[in-house]
Amino acid sequence: MVADSSNVVSLSESIPEIWNLLNTKERDLISANARILDFKKNEVIYREEEIPLDLMCLCKGKVKIYKDGVGGRSQIIRMIRPTQYFGYRAFFANEPYVTAASAFEASTICFIPMQIIESIVSSNSKMGMFFIRELSTDLGIADERVVNLTQKHIRGRLAESLIFLIENYGLEEDGATISIYLSREDLANLSNMTTSNAIRTLSTFVDEHIITLDGRKIKIIDEEKLRRISKIG
Repeated sequence: MVADSSNVVSLSESIPEIWNLLNTKERDLISANARILDFKKNEVIYREEEIPLDLMCLCKGKVKIYKDGVGGRSQIIRMIRPTQYFGYRAFFANEPYVTAASAFEASTICFIPMQIIESIVSSNSKMGMFFIRELSTDLGIADERVVNLTQKHIRGRLAESLIFLIENYGLEEDGATISIYLSREDLANLSNMTTSNAIRTLSTFVDEHIITLDGRKIKIIDEEKLRRISKIG
């Protein structure tokens, strides 16, 4: 990781939701202590069992939160998109990280010491409510995801992952190609299945004219059918 030497990324643009909740003194405190760092593709941001020290906000790029499982197989817990916050739950829980994070592509991240965040939260109720809402939203998503990944069949899980990518990263100018290119292994890890099952299921979706594939690019042909498959599991 390297410090971002450019002035292109300002704090007000990097952490807009939090910035708007701060008074002048709190903004000065964060400005004096925040760091904006660049990460290369696949570079690790934090590892499991490390002690959490910073609130992180993704300014540019894409980040994956994952957990290593049995036999070296990873499970992608969630994907972070720009202006989303991550890495702070473990601090509030007073425990080490139970996941790891890495840059899915070249990314720029804003780091703010959690001790400063904790100090501001103790006197700024709006900031406290912000984190309560963020944690509550994440918990709801996690609960739903656990049910879906354990109860849905392979087709339903893969369809759900593709819809998740559409809703989080959108489509390219053609209105059909998902704006993130995942390897088959990453797509499998996101869908809680083996890579071979992901490859076979993608091929089935191609045969059924739901998607087309061009390397890592996935083009959605029939989104309505994809959503039906996800819903019925």
